Amino acid sequence: MATADQIKALIKSHMEGDDERFRAVAIQVAAHAARQGKGQVATEIKALVDEARTRSRPIPIATPKGELAGLLSVSYPETRLADMVLDKNIESRLQRILREHRGQHKLKAHGLSPRRKLLLVGPPGSGKTMTASALAGELHVPLYVIVLHGLITKYMGETAAKLRLVFDALAEHRGVYLFDEFDAIGGERSAGNDVGEIRRVLNSFLQFLEQDDSQSLVLAATNHPEALDHALFRRFNDVIEYTLPPAELLECVLRSKLALFDLRELNWAAAVKVAEGLSYADITQAAEAAAKEVVLEDSIVISSAVLLSALEERRTHRRP
Repeated sequence: MATADQIKALIKSHMEGDDERFRAVAIQVAAHAARQGKGQVATEIKALVDEARTRSRPIPIATPKGELAGLLSVSYPETRLADMVLDKNIESRLQRILREHRGQHKLKAHGLSPRRKLLLVGPPGSGKTMTASALAGELHVPLYVIVLHGLITKYMGETAAKLRLVFDALAEHRGVYLFDEFDAIGGERSAGNDVGEIRRVLNSFLQFLEQDDSQSLVLAATNHPEALDHALFRRFNDVIEYTLPPAELLECVLRSKLALFDLRELNWAAAVKVAEGLSYADITQAAEAAAKEVVLEDSIVISSAVLLSALEERRTHRRP
């Protein structure tokens, strides 16, 4: 069932104690079994992998309390980079960040630090938020999402004070901290419609970010990079640009999301054509809708008609 390369990869990852690699290869074995029509075996393998992930979940030890409870939402993601279909350049850059964090003791011995401050830019559904989950999952740390409506207030000085609480938490509790829709506080300071309080908040953010030397990862994500203040870009270690999936990756995305199903009846050319212009999130939702449809029919065969209908529905849903 498994290929020779997959068996060797399983043995090697087990000998090296690389649990994440072991689980990723196991999922590949499940996908290979599904493509051969062994759906039951594939489902059993995936269930075992999911059980192993659950057992290795980090213990919740840093749930926000007091005023922080209204500023941060916390989760313990099980997402991994292997769960994502990424442009090779983006995947390489994210793997480099993980490598630096896993080997940070070596870097610190030579006076060096891992990249910790990342700006993620790109259209909705392109993978920015999932990247935050994957980085937290890979590093086995909590994901904290900053709640903007709790952070930004109309009272002078209050938002900056709350921002300080968030950066204090960064130092006290190692994790991945995500400022989503970051343009709400990172907008250009010279914008004509700006107000003094927001300018002060941005100045405070820049100051706190500059001073932060914690072990946490700080991620800021935006769909509107053109609206950001130029001073922000040089404060981040990396600016990673996401796009909608290119044509050459569309089939890979669909195969990844439907790996446990029989896809031999699919017209891939037609599916790719309908999927063009959709985001990763749209394609994922379409694949899940198609999967549910066949499961409810007590089948594991994804037909072209079912998948094309689901993709067309997502395309219609996106229209204004």
